[in-house]
Amino acid sequence: RVHGTACSFCCIIKRASLTHIKMTSIEKKDQTLLKYSDAYVVARNPTKKSHSSKKVVKESTIASGEQGNGFMDITAGGPGQVAGEGTGSMEETLNSILPPKQWMENGQLWMQQVDNKPTSRIEVVSLDEELSTQLNARQAREHGICPVRRELFQQMYDEIIRQITIDCTERGLLLLRIRDEIDMTIKAYQTLYESSVAFGTRKAILADASKVDNEAGIVQMEIEKRELEKQVNELKSRCEYIEKREQERRGVEEKKRQEEVQFLKRTNQQLKQQLDGISNKSS
Repeated sequence: RVHGTACSFCCIIKRASLTHIKMTSIEKKDQTLLKYSDAYVVARNPTKKSHSSKKVVKESTIASGEQGNGFMDITAGGPGQVAGEGTGSMEETLNSILPPKQWMENGQLWMQQVDNKPTSRIEVVSLDEELSTQLNARQAREHGICPVRRELFQQMYDEIIRQITIDCTERGLLLLRIRDEIDMTIKAYQTLYESSVAFGTRKAILADASKVDNEAGIVQMEIEKRELEKQVNELKSRCEYIEKREQERRGVEEKKRQEEVQFLKRTNQQLKQQLDGISNKSS
């Protein structure tokens, strides 16, 4: 009997160690400014044979919290519940505002809810320092649009909502409405930006297409221009040839006229001399 008890205790210690190792890897894998409680495994009750009678249970990540086979029914008011009705309502509000995270690991469904414990002043100061550290570590830009800065401040705002909701549920719901309104406005601006980018892209594509057509038109016009310049040069050469030939023809005709004029002048002079000689003889 003592040996069986020792074996059970060793199994509990081993299971707690494995769970702690898993929790450490989970926390390192998904670091966030929003404070979460310890993660737990969501499984089905192995003691129920019927499919319809299976209930969702969780396995505590702390070794001291395990009893019997290590499962606690969260639907019953047993060891898994430590809060009263007011706390339960606050937890439901927290889970509705900030839904728990769920993921599969090693064939098991894990769940992690936001922490429902109040935050001290020291933790708030530490949270501010953690925000500055994360901004520097992830190289967030101080100005302009930065997804990293937006993500970190979104986590910080969710953490503030968590802290306010624990103190006053109504204030938390009011902050939730403000957060949703801000998210809706940012999404509207994002949609407008994406549509404007798409519009600019379409215009750029059309401009590129028209640019190709214009370049083809420019090439065709340059070809036509070269052809016209060739015709102009040919016509100039022809005009020069015609002008030169016409000048030569005019020169020949001018010379011929000059010769005819000189011949007529000589003939007139001879006739004049003959006429004078005849008139002198008759007198």
